[in-house]
Formats: sequence, C-alpha cells, structure tokens
Amino acid sequence: MIQQNNTYLEEIFTVQNLLIYLLIINLFGFFIMWLDKRKAIKGSWRIPEKTLFLITALGGGVGTTAGMYTFRHKTQKLNFVIGFPLITILEIIAFIYWICF
Repeated sequence: MIQQNNTYLEEIFTVQNLLIYLLIINLFGFFIMWLDKRKAIKGSWRIPEKTLFLITALGGGVGTTAGMYTFRHKTQKLNFVIGFPLITILEIIAFIYWICF
C-alpha cells in the first residue's frame, strides 16, 4: 500500500508537472498584479495584500514581482519590494535543493 502511494506521488510530482504549475501560477501572479493596479486606478474593490503574498508564496513570485515592476504597483511599499523577491529566492533555493538531493 505504501509503495503504491509513493509511486502515485512520484507520477504526480514530476519535474515537468512542477514546471507547468510554476508557469501557470506565475502567469496568474502577473495577471493579479495587473488587475489590482487597474482596480486601484478605478478606485474599486482591491485584492487583499494577503492574497498577493499567498500567490507569491505558492510559487508565483516571479510573476508577482514582474507584475509589480511592469505595472509600477506596490513599488512604494517596502513589504512588497523586499518580500516578493525574498520569497522567490527562498523558493528557488528550495527547488534547486529538491532537484539535486
């Protein structure tokens, strides 16, 4: 039973599947930064900052950081300027560790 579960997990958590996930979450992160900037300009309901950090923490750091600078959104907030890249760097280190070891 345990061997079957390990085989099943190995089939799901392949490098290819992980890269596909990262591509999707980063595109979503980029889009969500655009959307929040648009909402800020219009003065409408905004996306909570916790949500932006959650998307970054789930692997969307490259997309949210790129969106932050592309749309010049949240660039005056130190939490974002330091937080998004720091989370992203830590995730890249963890990914490299996972691949190599």
